[in-house]
Amino acid sequence: MQSNFRVEVRREGDVPVVSLYGELDLASSPALEDELERLLATAPSVVVIDLRELDFMDSTGLSVLIRAHHRAHEAGHRLAVVNGTRQVRRLLSLTGLAERLTVVDDPRELIGEG
Repeated sequence: MQSNFRVEVRREGDVPVVSLYGELDLASSPALEDELERLLATAPSVVVIDLRELDFMDSTGLSVLIRAHHRAHEAGHRLAVVNGTRQVRRLLSLTGLAERLTVVDDPRELIGEG
């Protein structure tokens, strides 16, 4: 059930910003994966994923981010992440993904790079 998860996409100039709300887990990950595939097909130079309103992320959600990162990288684009809650930051750090992605505290740090 995805009642506690929401994906919102807005554009800041040429940069798509994907804001996540609620819990990113096994049940909700397909919605994010579909949205990221759709966005990456439009070939933006950078896609920003805003995790600030994400309450929880499990390994399934992390896998979606990793696959999207690989797809973006293979296409010569970049996936960037706005830091989230303590649990989300810890998961990104423990898995080493924080070092592989561009991680910022505010999406405005990336606007203008599109």
